[in-house]
Amino acid sequence: MIARPAIFKWRQTEPGLILCAVRWYLRYSLSLRDVEELLEEERGLNVDHTTVWRWVQYYGPELEQRLRQHLKPTKKSWRVDETYVRVKGRWCYLYRAIDSRGSRVVKNLKRFEKAWFPGS
Repeated sequence: MIARPAIFKWRQTEPGLILCAVRWYLRYSLSLRDVEELLEEERGLNVDHTTVWRWVQYYGPELEQRLRQHLKPTKKSWRVDETYVRVKGRWCYLYRAIDSRGSRVVKNLKRFEKAWFPGS
């Protein structure tokens, strides 16, 4: 007999199906009743939508805690400056994105500037 992880102790449903239902609900914009219907159609599991809601309440924070460490960190805030300049007789927009530390968000901005503004 295969040992289940402690978090799934006393659950009658297979852990893979529980995680699948929770992932569907959290990842896609599905209602609880949609997830209930998908479980029945795709997996052959007949559960009530309130059971799915209980799974989301119980396993959602645990999934978030375990997956958070694998996510790429993001910057807290960034700003975009925009101006309208004339280049070789033609008016063009110039955008510049800067994060909260003052560094450019767009990498290789020089390459983009050369592509859009030759001779700069």
